[in-house]
Amino acid sequence: MRTFMVANPKGGCGKSTVAVHLASWFARSDEVVYLGDLDRQQSSRQWLELRPPSLPRIRHWNLSGGEVTQPPGDCSLAILDTPAGLHGKPLKKMLSEVDRVVVPVSPSRFDMLASSEFFEELAEIKAVRKEKVGIAIVGMRVDQRTLSSQQLVEFLQQFDLPLVSCIRSAQRYVQAIDTGTTLFDTHGTAAKEIDQWRPLLDWLVSRR
Repeated sequence: MRTFMVANPKGGCGKSTVAVHLASWFARSDEVVYLGDLDRQQSSRQWLELRPPSLPRIRHWNLSGGEVTQPPGDCSLAILDTPAGLHGKPLKKMLSEVDRVVVPVSPSRFDMLASSEFFEELAEIKAVRKEKVGIAIVGMRVDQRTLSSQQLVEFLQQFDLPLVSCIRSAQRYVQAIDTGTTLFDTHGTAAKEIDQWRPLLDWLVSRR
């Protein structure tokens, strides 16, 4: 059983979008997927309630107590959507329970500044220093042709963290999330957008 955590100290950076898309993709790969939501807004859980029963099943990982518990025994892969402001002992505890961390970051000055202390804290945690936990950065709402995209790359270089993928903004995401689906449920009609996820998916699969 593997557990992936989606984390960033700032709200509105795309954590839930990443979490539900990863859950959807792995569910389509015949994994027994559980999705847990610790964020106050409960966006992932609400999305899961809207998910059509005809689509590959994603199970609810009940974390109502606010603590990370072991997923049910039949779970082969768990996705954890974490709250904004995660740091200190709660962060260390969660890192001891997960295999991989995906950090979505938007290429705005405010998002990058808010992420700086988080990246520094990650680097100091023993599990990360010993490379027991893999970390990948995903640029959200990124147009690689813009100056802000280059600024994001330069910002991440100071922390020696890999920017594995960049996801461009698209109205398709809003439409999908509103119906409990993801772009992976669109039967190939969002091929261009789906290609942007491939480096992240390859990274997660290759580091089993």
